[in-house]
Amino acid sequence: MRLFSEISRALTEEGISPGRVQYTVIDGKGGYFQNVKRLLEFSDTAIVLTGKKGAVRVEGEKLSIGKYYAGDATVLGDIRRVERGD
Repeated sequence: MRLFSEISRALTEEGISPGRVQYTVIDGKGGYFQNVKRLLEFSDTAIVLTGKKGAVRVEGEKLSIGKYYAGDATVLGDIRRVERGD
């Protein structure tokens, strides 16, 4: 997960707000989400993750939670869209 930490650090230095859910999506495989405080909604087509500041809605097919620990979460499945919300 070192790669994701380096990507996250670089993005934070470019002005992405700390405390917001940050993410990296790998086409056809799933995604890695950081700064997650709570899982608000969960189904095989939509997952909503909240952070200290805002939330993200993940939409796709055959979605599942791979890991959720210490503010990090992996979403497995075919992610079609990720949308930020406040």
